[in-house]
Amino acid sequence: MKAAYIDAFRDRFGVGPICRVLSAALDCGFLTARGYRMFKRRPVSRMGARHEALARDITVIREDEFMRVYGYRKVWHQLIRQGWDPREVGRDQVARIMRGLGFQGVRGGRRPVTTVPAKGRGGRLDLVERKFAALAPNRLHVADITYVRLADGSFAYVAFVTDAYARRIVGWATASTMRTEELPLQALEQAVVWARCHGGADGCVHHSDHGSQYISLVYSTHVADAGMLPSTGTVGDSYDNALAERTNNTYKRELIWVNKPYRSVAELEYATMRWVSWYNSKRLHASLGYRTPEQVENEYYQKQMAQAVS
Repeated sequence: MKAAYIDAFRDRFGVGPICRVLSAALDCGFLTARGYRMFKRRPVSRMGARHEALARDITVIREDEFMRVYGYRKVWHQLIRQGWDPREVGRDQVARIMRGLGFQGVRGGRRPVTTVPAKGRGGRLDLVERKFAALAPNRLHVADITYVRLADGSFAYVAFVTDAYARRIVGWATASTMRTEELPLQALEQAVVWARCHGGADGCVHHSDHGSQYISLVYSTHVADAGMLPSTGTVGDSYDNALAERTNNTYKRELIWVNKPYRSVAELEYATMRWVSWYNSKRLHASLGYRTPEQVENEYYQKQMAQAVS
């Protein structure tokens, strides 16, 4: 601590005068100018060097446009992915360094209601029953809409379709309106194209809430034409579409709330495109064992190929 104090004020007062004043104070201990210079020339210990290197790498991670939202757990896993030995670097150590640097992860918040409730469920059954898991990609998709307030006070709307197997966002769209043709239908069409290019959409359960956009005839027709099975949760229960709600909350927490309000729908759309790309290919998901959706899917397809060859 005394050396740090001298470092801070040496250019203003000089090393010698500071040491004399500190030595005269009974509660500061004794430190000579020579002792200070010997301390500064002493080589950094192995532990100290590792601590400094860790602090540098943590700072680089937190300076990333998207990873700046990471808490200590994800920062620790990211460090391991970058080559740090987990036997030498602990999560608690990372947490302590992050506290010292003033870093903390973003926290979740409440998600407002955006969809307009339909009077009924359009004859759909709940084929999911809150079991948001799948044995393979494109077996269960969940869909929902969220909103974003723009800089001028107006609203933009964002629709996502998420694959339950690896949490990949397989469809998304932004618009200034929640009209079915301009928003959720665009996200659905992306999801259908993705599914057809990766094993097919036939038999995939497409789950949503009871919003009028999703219950509409035009949306239901497109779901059926794709060979998907429509599914809808109960009215007024967000837990029946919890995975989609989680995608929306993550999007708001990691992109919208940490940036200045976007000026236009086009600007928001570009930012969303970049975030979705990062989310699918680089973001570490605790629910996936701190792997990325892309990594989990690749492992699945590699396993399928190995089984087919054997």
